[in-house]
Amino acid sequence: MPLRALVVVESAFGNTDRIARAVAEGLASAGVDGTVAAASAAPDAPAAEGFGLVVVGAPTHNLGLPTPRSREQAGRRGAPVPTTGVAEWLDARPALAGVRTAAFDTVLPGRFSGSASRRIAARLRRLGAPAVAREGFLVSGTPPVLADGELDRARAWGAALAGAGS
Repeated sequence: MPLRALVVVESAFGNTDRIARAVAEGLASAGVDGTVAAASAAPDAPAAEGFGLVVVGAPTHNLGLPTPRSREQAGRRGAPVPTTGVAEWLDARPALAGVRTAAFDTVLPGRFSGSASRRIAARLRRLGAPAVAREGFLVSGTPPVLADGELDRARAWGAALAGAGS
């Protein structure tokens, strides 16, 4: 049975969603069936639904994962405001043992920008599924836009994930 991957994503301005879709394209190019799902609609039990790889991504807000307050702030800047996101999806998982995982984020360049992917990877570890890879994709500006070449980098990362840890 071919590997199936679930890409769980939270996105404020659409950049992280575009990265998630590029990761899924990269997975597909390597023969992995990749499904992208918003965190608010992602399956509760990925392993039970046949997903052997779960890739989780979110934008970096206030040095880490988005919160209800940071989503509200993004909403005031014109982003659609989801009621729940990656943090809530991960909090609702009893465990992910036996599932390979990876984490990514979109982040402003610079040493003081923090990392949502680092927080995601830590939560995955606590759920019994250490991330096999973690990556950050750059955005800049207001509202933020993806840096040149980031979609191609996401596709390549997705293709690499297809073989990581197998």
